[in-house]
Amino acid sequence: MSLEDFSLDYFKLTDKVAIVTGGNSGLGQGYAVALAKAGADLFIVTHNNNWEETRALIEKTGRKVHFFQADLAERETLKQIVDECLDVYGKIDILVNNAGTIRRTPLLDYKPEDWDAVMDINLNAVYFLSQEVARVMVQQESGKIINIGSMLSFQGGKFIPPYTASKHGVAGLTKAFANELGQYNVQINAIAPGYIATANTAPIREDEQRNAEILSRIPAGRWASPSDLMGVVVFLASKASEYMNGHILAVDGGWLAR
Repeated sequence: MSLEDFSLDYFKLTDKVAIVTGGNSGLGQGYAVALAKAGADLFIVTHNNNWEETRALIEKTGRKVHFFQADLAERETLKQIVDECLDVYGKIDILVNNAGTIRRTPLLDYKPEDWDAVMDINLNAVYFLSQEVARVMVQQESGKIINIGSMLSFQGGKFIPPYTASKHGVAGLTKAFANELGQYNVQINAIAPGYIATANTAPIREDEQRNAEILSRIPAGRWASPSDLMGVVVFLASKASEYMNGHILAVDGGWLAR
């Protein structure tokens, strides 16, 4: 591409098809709406059927949306997601592995079943769904896989050992997939959100001391909202990021700079 070839059209996702897991609330909803606003049709995977708000937001953009209710911990479901998306749209251009869970318990009290529950959603589902989607993308010789990491992809945290392990694992999978799939014009990158005001972080924000500690370290001086992550997901899903692969992109208000 020459300097003259570059255009803002590189950021458009017109007629692309995007799968977003956990796309009917919080950050996932923000990612889905952003992709729709950029021109993509959406296939949203969710564990419940409370999707009317998300449907309205996406249909308002003029794009199509299809919902698939599933438990991502059930591995046979992951191939069903890919098969149904292909039945509905005929292709898969973008995968956003957004769905995640967290369970807060002191390390010495952490139960094996809680470890398994977090790892099944946060890491195993990311690997196996990405593998299924990658088979489609390699065949079509194009695609974008966007994983969702965390500040805990870089740090240890407290009371969330499996969450930390899973988000470090997401960073590793992002690099491993990029190494193998880059030759097929498939790019795999990850977003590492900072502290976002969502349902998952409500307990922290309600703890006055912990909330103050967090805000004192963020140069931006505030918690992020899902809208702060909308631009970056469009960038990573678009032609504009074509030479970016295996990168973990922090969107954290400067948290890691402190």
